[in-house]
Amino acid sequence: MKNIIKKITTLAWTFSIIVIVYSCSIDKVQDPDGPSVSGVQQNASKGQLNELVVGIESTIRDGLGVEVTASGTMARELYLFDADPRNTGDLLGKEGIGLDNNSFYSTQQWNGSYRATKNANLLIEAASNTEFVTDAESNGYIGFAKTMQAYELIQVLKSYGSARLDVADPDNLGPILDFNEAIAQIRALLDEAEGNLSSAGNSFAFPLSSGFSGFDTPATFTEFNRAVAALAAVYAGDGTSALTALTGSYFDLAGALDLGPNHIFGLGGGDQANPVFRVPSTPENVNNGDQIIVHDSWINEAEAGDTRVATKAAPRPDPSSQDGLTGTHETRLYATNVSDVEILRNEELILLYAEASILANNLQDAEDALNTIRNSASLTDYAGAQTADALTTELLNQRRYSLWSENHRMFDLRRYGLSSTLPIDRDGDQIYNVLPVPLSENE
Repeated sequence: MKNIIKKITTLAWTFSIIVIVYSCSIDKVQDPDGPSVSGVQQNASKGQLNELVVGIESTIRDGLGVEVTASGTMARELYLFDADPRNTGDLLGKEGIGLDNNSFYSTQQWNGSYRATKNANLLIEAASNTEFVTDAESNGYIGFAKTMQAYELIQVLKSYGSARLDVADPDNLGPILDFNEAIAQIRALLDEAEGNLSSAGNSFAFPLSSGFSGFDTPATFTEFNRAVAALAAVYAGDGTSALTALTGSYFDLAGALDLGPNHIFGLGGGDQANPVFRVPSTPENVNNGDQIIVHDSWINEAEAGDTRVATKAAPRPDPSSQDGLTGTHETRLYATNVSDVEILRNEELILLYAEASILANNLQDAEDALNTIRNSASLTDYAGAQTADALTTELLNQRRYSLWSENHRMFDLRRYGLSSTLPIDRDGDQIYNVLPVPLSENE
């Protein structure tokens, strides 16, 4: 919302001191003097800059639950059965109803992403205008901020199809850009950030949470930057550049699939729990409350023996029904309410490598990467045709099962023109593949 950007100008410092979990402990970061935003725009101390880093890590989690469940519902990955009828009504176009541009599902992810973006802008400005850090330290802050900002803006593009990139001045916001123009500018921002990180020395002046363990120096964080750059290049249809970016990332065909930074969660004051965790049902407690129900098509269309099905979903004691919809399985994607959520793991990078290889017409490389994913799920090697079309179909299927309920499927189908292939669950339901930009953004 335009208004949220203006409010964030005065509230961003509050967001910047939200709790972040370090290792296994929970520490609340506070500024006892309650400084204003203007207080960090000139000659900010390292402590103030570090609190903005904390704020960025914290606010990139805001809206994550709605981001996943709204897009997952629209993409027929899941149903969210709870007390809000819009989750089974609006998002599935029940009886032809349209999406509301002033509802929780259209505003929460947008607002969360732009809180993080505003914090990143503040950090860039503050680190550029202080005498209390060296040039190398300043570059570290700026490279981190630009990378995180780019990542968040990509999430906005995936869900909304467009994004406002220029929000540095709340009184003079830039235009909302279409996908192609926005992704081009985001790619340039990531390259700028890489340049900053290359001039940041051997260590950051700030700590990162345990979620970035292994990616907490300028050199290792650059690997994350290049992973995001590869992601953006694939989304722009540029396979060659994506392959180049991957060589500088932590992509590893033989590596652990879960390698990569994570969102972390906690139950301390001011922190938040994993928003996609749900308490498992048992025969004694069928849990008819808030549930994430797996869409039956995801279960029924899986290849026999695919171990991802059993690790991500489990049969309910009884099928669950609500609003004319029924499912036999429920989520097991996260073990607890403080389980990490991956930001960009090696499994996704391998799939990006496969997609980039298809785009670059390196079809054997694509097939090899897809077999890595298949074999990790206890499936035999791919046996289809080695053509770009056939491998793309296989790629999208592997993404469907590897990245279930992670805000990918709706975007994947939209960018490949396949949204119309989704099942219709009830007579009169509609297929929507993009969220509306919030109403107040168009004022």
